[in-house]
Amino acid sequence: MSKIKDSLISTWFKQVLTLISPKLNTRLIYLTKFKRPINLKAPQTLDEKIQWLKFNTYYKNPLVTQCADKYAVRQYVEQCGCGEILNDLYGVYDHVEEIPWETLPNQFVIKWNFGCGQNLIVFDKLKLDVEEAKRKLNKWYKIRNTFYLEYSEMQYKGIPPKLICEKLIETESGDVPVDYKVYCFNAVTDCVLVCRKRGQMSHGAEYYFFDKDWNLKRYNKRGKEAPQDFTLPKPDGIEKVFDYAAKLSKPFPFVRADFYLEKGKVTFGELTFTPCGGFDVDRLPETQILFGSMVKIS
Repeated sequence: MSKIKDSLISTWFKQVLTLISPKLNTRLIYLTKFKRPINLKAPQTLDEKIQWLKFNTYYKNPLVTQCADKYAVRQYVEQCGCGEILNDLYGVYDHVEEIPWETLPNQFVIKWNFGCGQNLIVFDKLKLDVEEAKRKLNKWYKIRNTFYLEYSEMQYKGIPPKLICEKLIETESGDVPVDYKVYCFNAVTDCVLVCRKRGQMSHGAEYYFFDKDWNLKRYNKRGKEAPQDFTLPKPDGIEKVFDYAAKLSKPFPFVRADFYLEKGKVTFGELTFTPCGGFDVDRLPETQILFGSMVKIS
């Protein structure tokens, strides 16, 4: 069984297996990715504890489901007294046919409220192929009832699909903004994963961990391989990002709070309960143990 390659386990197979037994699907994927059985009785690593939380705390948890919903989470952010960091909303739609393309501004982002990576980023509406955009959005819509099945991410089950049209966050470079993903352990904000160069085909996305004092933490493969003196410019307002993450993460043993930060202005992105589905092989083994020790579960 340990020789089974993840590439041989089709998405369809994993979806069907989740319908039969989400735990069995989780055990199989964990085995293929980490080459060892998962320990759900006494979890030690972060991903083991994420899977434990998925089945024991987050499944059928109304607050978790609300916060996994990229539209409904806005109400939660408001209730936490953080409404000022919500991105400007141009519209919310049930179907692609409802989008008023002609009245939207020249730049905007449209995304479904379930899943991940289903973002239509428009830098110039005059260059947009509307019919192609509709086809792409409708293609993403078709997986609304099955997205959660591949990695048994039960918190996404039952989210009513909504299309959200938001303001495009402008950057000096004109590229997609840098993403700041704060790791929160029982409301303690330990570090931030900086995601840069997304959407740049020539380079690919880069991920680096930094602590609150903006020291590089060699928690993942890229960080481990970085030169001894490597760093990134400390962004203005990063302290506010950690503060907001602490407020929003209070009810949860673990959550990753994602933000954008441009010219000192913090903009909320989303709350992520199962990063990489809870199967992040990019983290170093020692990081998995360190992070796992920070998550307190009963």
